[in-house]
Amino acid sequence: MASSSATSSSLNLIVRNSCVRENSDLFVKGRNLSVKLSSSFAPTTNSLRLNRIGGSSLVGIESKKSRIISAANSVMEQSSIRAPVTVDVDLGNRSYPIYIGSGLLDQPDLLQRHVHGKRVLVVTNTTVAPLYLDKVISALTHGNSSISVESVILPDGEKYKNMDTLMKVFDKAIGSRFDRRSTFVALGGGVIGDMCGYAAASFLRGVNFIQIPTTVMAQVDSSVGGKTGINHTLGKNLIGAFYQPQCVLVDTDTLHTLPERELASGFAEVVKYGLIRDPEFFEWQEKNMDLLLARDPSALAYAIKRSCENKAEVVSLDEKEGGVRATLNLGHTFGHAIETGFGYGQWLHGEAVAAGTVMAVDMSYRLGWIDESIVKRTYDILQKAKLPITPPDVMTVEMFKSFMAVDKKVADGLLRLILLKGPLGNCVFTGDYDRKALDETLRAFCKS
Repeated sequence: MASSSATSSSLNLIVRNSCVRENSDLFVKGRNLSVKLSSSFAPTTNSLRLNRIGGSSLVGIESKKSRIISAANSVMEQSSIRAPVTVDVDLGNRSYPIYIGSGLLDQPDLLQRHVHGKRVLVVTNTTVAPLYLDKVISALTHGNSSISVESVILPDGEKYKNMDTLMKVFDKAIGSRFDRRSTFVALGGGVIGDMCGYAAASFLRGVNFIQIPTTVMAQVDSSVGGKTGINHTLGKNLIGAFYQPQCVLVDTDTLHTLPERELASGFAEVVKYGLIRDPEFFEWQEKNMDLLLARDPSALAYAIKRSCENKAEVVSLDEKEGGVRATLNLGHTFGHAIETGFGYGQWLHGEAVAAGTVMAVDMSYRLGWIDESIVKRTYDILQKAKLPITPPDVMTVEMFKSFMAVDKKVADGLLRLILLKGPLGNCVFTGDYDRKALDETLRAFCKS
């Protein structure tokens, strides 16, 4: 039963963020979160912890000469191995680390410490498998002959994120007689992570699961937080489960092989964090977008780290999207309608989210909730990131309304949206808005 303080008209929480209940809306304000939420939302005072791991120890041996050689080799190894930055997702006994760094797939212990049992199934796709599958298998088995690794290689693309493709994972696991002590490893972008995670949540009612994201989109967003699932012809991500991984391993070297379009797509989610809750990060992006597009290692590492920190904080507060976590979906309701209406895979997820973000910002301005400068800055940064700022011509007002009506954020027939309100870095999750503003935005961006 909720405490009396949780059911009173206002609830103040201090977790680097402050939360206040008022009506049924969710109000998020900057880095010091002010949140309107329903009484069903019960955040806890979790904290985000940052630490570093790594290093190795010398093994004592008998001869002095051998000790000297061993010490010299250890120094050489440590000089070439950089300890990753670690961001912890704080979920009590289901907490897990996000490892971020260069060359992490060459550090076998990072993966092996999170493997349960002796059987591992790596789920990947036809694009990623030739690049990284052998390296991942080597990392899983290096110095550990007891680990047996199987793999299943799925077709690449959003259009394959469906039940038929998911069954290929189950077919492999069942045919290979995997048991509840098995570990599933997702190697790829957001589609692979979502499908492998959902397979892990469902197979034998739940097995161990590790994420190795290889795209910006997956590294900064979809691999973190435990959202797993598949698409339905009537809507995106309507079938799935919340299922947290044991760890997320972000080897930034995998971005070297990422196509330009995929690289840019991921920056839509990076921009999102700045708009909804981290204005300093947004300003940093405005100054450094050229470096991100040029794949500058330091810029990419910082953008991934800061994005993961933002998401980890929100997920720690609201794992199953009962309140504040919904704000991470800025632009997604419009964007998912684009993906469904235009056809899965025609636009990348980040491209659809970018256009959807512009539409959400436009609607926020029409409501009088933000000033024109935020609209312009949003347009400018997304264009600088080489992302679309309008939906495809095929999208009509009626198509948007039809697909948005089955969005997961609809409650009791009411479409709730994430909109910006106030200075940069503030947003609301609400169904309390003038429907005329939504109609005006849709008409402004659609030809019919």
